Amino acid sequence: MLRKERYEAFVDYFSTHQPNAETELNYSNPYELLVAVILSAQCTDKRINLVTPKFFERFPNPQQLSTSTPEEVFEYIRSVSYPNNKAKHLVGMAKKLMLDFNGKVPSDVNDLQTMPGVGRKTANVIASVIYNAPTMAVDTHVFRVANRIGLTHNAKTPLAVEKQLVKYLPEDKIYIAHHWLILHGRYICVARNPKCNICPLTGFCKYYEQSQTETALKKLEDMKRKKELQIKKRNLAAKMGKALKKLEIRK
Repeated sequence: MLRKERYEAFVDYFSTHQPNAETELNYSNPYELLVAVILSAQCTDKRINLVTPKFFERFPNPQQLSTSTPEEVFEYIRSVSYPNNKAKHLVGMAKKLMLDFNGKVPSDVNDLQTMPGVGRKTANVIASVIYNAPTMAVDTHVFRVANRIGLTHNAKTPLAVEKQLVKYLPEDKIYIAHHWLILHGRYICVARNPKCNICPLTGFCKYYEQSQTETALKKLEDMKRKKELQIKKRNLAAKMGKALKKLEIRK
């Protein structure tokens, strides 16, 4: 199957079955999403959703957060991964947001990346989720699923995956395709033992195609070895029979 056909099948399936896919992080405005995404680095959305209600109760806007300290913020996020660094990033982000952007989360990816704790992936998430910009945030799920399906080829880095996806996906689908890939990777195309038996994408998935071919070849090899073993057993039985006959003749 050509890559173009894989993309068409991918977009067609998810446009039909998950037309309204969205992030599983809870938020009510751009500021809250920015905080949640910064916190979610190397942590689960489920954990972040447990932490953010009390956090936003104490820091309901960037102005409140900017006047706090990393030490205070730490007490609200201590259960997430790397809380010390994230506490510093959040306070720094809020100060930058107030100083340079009048408290409003910018839509430009480059502007977003000037804030502490905001790398390319986080910036792409904010731009696509809040502003529906044609940007592709590549996390471990997107990286894995895109490669397995065959949407990307020889893409060894997140940036390489991002560039290929942005190049071949329809521009108006890029922002939502990010969610399609993440959710599929989170619940079906998991890192270990992907659930191919319930996956609806097997008809155009390169990984499934290859695994099926490998399984078929293995079965053929097993059948060949079994047949060879049966022949050896028959030959051995024949030899033993002849030997026994010779012994009987001698007697």
